[in-house]
Amino acid sequence: MTHRRDFLRRAGLASAAALAVSPRAAFGQTADRLPPTPPPGPPPQVARDEDYWREIAEQYRVTDRATNLEAGYFGMMAAPVLAAYHRHTDRVNRESSLFARRDFPALERASRERVASALSVAPGEIAFSRNATESLQALIGQYNRLQAGEAVMYADLDYPAMQWAMDGLAARRGAHVATLAIPEPASHGAILSAYEQALDATPGTRLLLLTHCNNKTGLIHPVRDISALARARGVDVVVDAAHSFGQVPLALGDLGADYVGLNLHKWVGAPVGVGAMYIRQSGLEGIDRAHGDRGSLETIDSRLHTGTTNFAAVLTVPDALDFQDAIGVERKAARLRYLRDRWVGGARAIPGVDVLTPDDADLVGAITSFRLHGRGSRDANLALADTLLDEFGLFTVQRSGIATGDCVRVTPALYNSPADMDRLVSALAVMAAR
Repeated sequence: MTHRRDFLRRAGLASAAALAVSPRAAFGQTADRLPPTPPPGPPPQVARDEDYWREIAEQYRVTDRATNLEAGYFGMMAAPVLAAYHRHTDRVNRESSLFARRDFPALERASRERVASALSVAPGEIAFSRNATESLQALIGQYNRLQAGEAVMYADLDYPAMQWAMDGLAARRGAHVATLAIPEPASHGAILSAYEQALDATPGTRLLLLTHCNNKTGLIHPVRDISALARARGVDVVVDAAHSFGQVPLALGDLGADYVGLNLHKWVGAPVGVGAMYIRQSGLEGIDRAHGDRGSLETIDSRLHTGTTNFAAVLTVPDALDFQDAIGVERKAARLRYLRDRWVGGARAIPGVDVLTPDDADLVGAITSFRLHGRGSRDANLALADTLLDEFGLFTVQRSGIATGDCVRVTPALYNSPADMDRLVSALAVMAAR
């Protein structure tokens, strides 16, 4: 077994370097053009066309330090998007305040309209933020319908900063906090049942936090169905969709919620520092204006006041959407799911490896987490992530806060290959056998 481990380690490190060099070498030739026309066929078929996805991978300038399987932190800009960002940065720097005061407002509106169109909502229901956290903190912190003695509710899988924001809102309003744990393994029915039981047990709930694509395990919650349960009980819903836009097809109206926070620098691949806040027009009165803002009560802009923004990043959003549209979000989602299924299928066959996310097509996208059986501590999963990097050249991340224990998150991207996924499976087999 020792010789086999050494072989896998050496092979893994060698493969990581080899796979990373190819996109880097091609970068200079692809910086100013969009991806090639996708091959014909339904998305699941296109997802397996390695010639096409090799050309897509060549649009990314990937480091040779390790194979990145942690694309969930932020999304690497593709070559043409990065080139556009450089052009926009140069213009902003060159024209300075003349550009910022005279030209940027109209360009920002055009960028906002493009995002709203992609999300199938009205431009007046979208405002740019720096990230989903900023959007959600504004939506939660400025929510004005919560009364003393009522409750806010969130689950163990929700993002810590959003849990803290809900705690702070409850403390300020004299309300209390109700929590629930998402069942594991999850199913559509079990998730709905958990929320229904929690809402029935806490009839005074006024605001419910839901995560669409979960950052800890990758579970996609059936937000529309949960929102319907909440609305029937007079509960407002705020949705954390930080990982949704660009990972899976998304129309905000389909979520059934008045309030949503999103990122554009994760799966859309815009520059770091661009997010969005959505408030359905009919829900605007439920959110106070930001920090004494004197803007109109009738517009979303008064609900988020970020001050001077990264002009070039906002200008690059349409370029990122152009790149995504050239691939097609359905094809992109199918490819990410194919890469996810490639490693998950192998991992499920390894004794001692627990995959935390189901294979239901409606409940998972690119992200999935695992833990070794019986090893749910923080230290154990930090060590797992370190071993994957140090011995096998695979970069992942440990996640905390799950009721059943910590885990390691695996998040492939369009620059990854099936071979990367196979190397992960080989590494897990070695680690589980120790």
